[in-house]
Amino acid sequence: MVVGVTEISVLIIAVIAAFVLYKVLKTATSLAINAALGILTLIVAKFLLGLEIAITWIAVLICAIGGVFGALVIIVLNYLKIAFV
Repeated sequence: MVVGVTEISVLIIAVIAAFVLYKVLKTATSLAINAALGILTLIVAKFLLGLEIAITWIAVLICAIGGVFGALVIIVLNYLKIAFV
């Protein structure tokens, strides 16, 4: 059985694709968990603590990127009446 250049090329591409997908999915999972925790923190602050936080796309995006830290920044800015009022 002779293995040709095409088979070796496909194998190399498959290994590279698997590695890239693993890294992307691992990062995406961490980002999704971080975003969910940030948005959950924002919702808890709004409904359980009674803060009048305007939940806009910008606030959700900040929570998605910054996670809990982003939500805390939004809460502090709202408490100081600087933003998200």
